[in-house]
Amino acid sequence: MVAARISDDELAHWLALRLIPGLGPRTSAKLIEAYKSPMKIFRASVSELEGAGISGSTARSIVSGCTFEDAVDQQNKMLEAGAGFLPITDPRYPAKLKPIYDPPLGLFYKGNPHLSESVCVAVVGTRHPTPYGVAATERLAADLASAGIAIVSGMARGIDTAAHKAALSWGGETITIFGCGVDLIYPQENRKLYNEIAEKGLMLSEFPMGSPAFPQNFPIRNRIISGMSSGVLIVEGAQYSGSTITARLALDHGRDVFAVPGNITSKMSWAPNLLIKQGAKLVQDWNDVFNELSPEDRRLLSIKKAGKSGGYAQQTTLPLTPQEGLNKAILECLQVDTATHIDDLMSTMENYSSSELIAGLFELEMLGMVKQLPGKNFVKVW
Repeated sequence: MVAARISDDELAHWLALRLIPGLGPRTSAKLIEAYKSPMKIFRASVSELEGAGISGSTARSIVSGCTFEDAVDQQNKMLEAGAGFLPITDPRYPAKLKPIYDPPLGLFYKGNPHLSESVCVAVVGTRHPTPYGVAATERLAADLASAGIAIVSGMARGIDTAAHKAALSWGGETITIFGCGVDLIYPQENRKLYNEIAEKGLMLSEFPMGSPAFPQNFPIRNRIISGMSSGVLIVEGAQYSGSTITARLALDHGRDVFAVPGNITSKMSWAPNLLIKQGAKLVQDWNDVFNELSPEDRRLLSIKKAGKSGGYAQQTTLPLTPQEGLNKAILECLQVDTATHIDDLMSTMENYSSSELIAGLFELEMLGMVKQLPGKNFVKVW
């Protein structure tokens, strides 16, 4: 369905309504249901708005039109940043998000807004993952993206970042939900990832342009992550982490909750392991998620993937270089879930010179079979 572009005047009214102080998502949705458009809402009288269940102070703010100047400022910022706005009435607004208890009145976006119509699975977890958590995230996100599923996350450092990068690296779709304005890069270290998602993926936020990343914003944005997704996959998380909040919201929204089991001695395994005990679906590979999708979601993915082949999920082996013996030996020494320092690798593989090992590690990195971590530590890619 092709969305008709709203006029600048209509956009100003949507933004002015979004910026009314004290007007939350649920009340905004009630007003839109009653009046059908923001333009009609601003034409209503104070008494009419009070009759629709709006408080007197909020009704007077609407009638005064006090937020239109700020709305124009928002339009200018959107134009400068190359951003847009998806009102809740837009057909590109995520369909699964509309029925939740408090859907946003609209979503600011950068990138391709049509990606919000994709079948989505959220992948979230700790900002301080273990090598095992990163490896599991990269493998699962890549496989799911290769199956045509859009990977939704929050672009935080750690698991979120790994999920976005894995989806993009295999040509898949990814959507990030911000706890700030879509014109702000947060965290700053993800500037390159931000630019790549803006070009190839989609960024969404209910917060106006220029809104800082206040800590209280992130639990609020988590309801969008779970609300627009068919399921939420938790990889790693501590006892009181944002990922457990997202999992609870997913249950409130009637979504499936998936979890990757972790080492019981790691504090980062607390959240997924507890969720599994409480009934979350244990995930060992991408099929454990895919097979739980609704028949309608699987039908849509089947149509999307018709005529396409290849991708990470179908790939079982990667080619080795002419140094096959050395590369195989390195891979046998490295582990997926534990980092090995280069000095330890040299002492284990004493039959090879340091230059040979460094060349072999570099080659395996280029093939995507080995990953280097800070401090000259290496892990095998799962």
